[in-house]
Amino acid sequence: LYTAPDSCEGRCGEPPNEGDECHCHAECGRHRSCCEDYAGHCQHAGFSRSSDSITDQELLELSEQLYGLDHNKARPSDVAINPQHQVAPEETGLQQDLSPQPLYKYVNEELFSKPTYSSFIKLLDNYQRATGREEEVTAEELREQDKFLGEVMETELMKKLFSFLHEKNRYGSEREFLDDLKEMWFGLYSRGDGEQDSSGFEHVFSGEVKKGKVSGFHNWIRFYLLEKQGMVNYLSHNFNGPWDTFPDVLGLQFSWDGFHKEVGSAFIGSSPEFEFGLYTLCFLARPGRACHLSLGGHSLSIQTYPWTKSTYGSGRRVIATAYVMSP
Repeated sequence: LYTAPDSCEGRCGEPPNEGDECHCHAECGRHRSCCEDYAGHCQHAGFSRSSDSITDQELLELSEQLYGLDHNKARPSDVAINPQHQVAPEETGLQQDLSPQPLYKYVNEELFSKPTYSSFIKLLDNYQRATGREEEVTAEELREQDKFLGEVMETELMKKLFSFLHEKNRYGSEREFLDDLKEMWFGLYSRGDGEQDSSGFEHVFSGEVKKGKVSGFHNWIRFYLLEKQGMVNYLSHNFNGPWDTFPDVLGLQFSWDGFHKEVGSAFIGSSPEFEFGLYTLCFLARPGRACHLSLGGHSLSIQTYPWTKSTYGSGRRVIATAYVMSP
């Protein structure tokens, strides 16, 4: 379904990109830049045939469609933020509180009663933030995972994403897609010394602390809830996206119980299914590389990385991280 960036699986015919480790287009042989498995995947009919690759143009078109289908996103009156001080790129590591007020002035918490929001929020307290500590997953937590996945799959946005991936021969059924979402996002792996201490969902949405620094933590709802409790202190921002509606994009600096996050890029005001869907799309289409998208006519990129030290199924990889990129 997807693999490391040094493979051609699912990439045959993909246009060349300077950031790619190796290439899978028809001219790569002449340029001696083909991935080692180019011949096996791209010179025969099968999953990786050209028609199954996801082109840059298709990513732009699909992301605009998903943007339009985010029916549960915040309305302009639902969220008010106060970004305050903007730092230069070389100042993101200052660890100084340059913004005395909280980031969020107001959030209409009626949003959180929507099924995808409420099931998402229930997942956030299921994790120990320190890496190196084994995660214990209870039966109740497994039910909460299934509940969240079931709710997001009821949305038009995720149904559109599945339809696209189905047409690209990535998944044969919605059930197969759902099962793989659970593995890639919630499957546990070790960021420490062998303990099953992390998952893609924990890292991206809930956040972790590793070697005294905040790792992951790219979700606006999580940030708002912790800021409201006094556990997160907003320091500054280095990027505020061009969108005049939600979802917006913010690159921010903050501390979490004293642990620092130098650049915590995040969508602001998007629904859980929007982030979950876009990150999934980019992980499947451009794992380990910048995934170029379009939202409301504005360009942006998402970076994902697979966890390469373990696999599930027939060599599939779980999500190590996914985040929206800020300049």
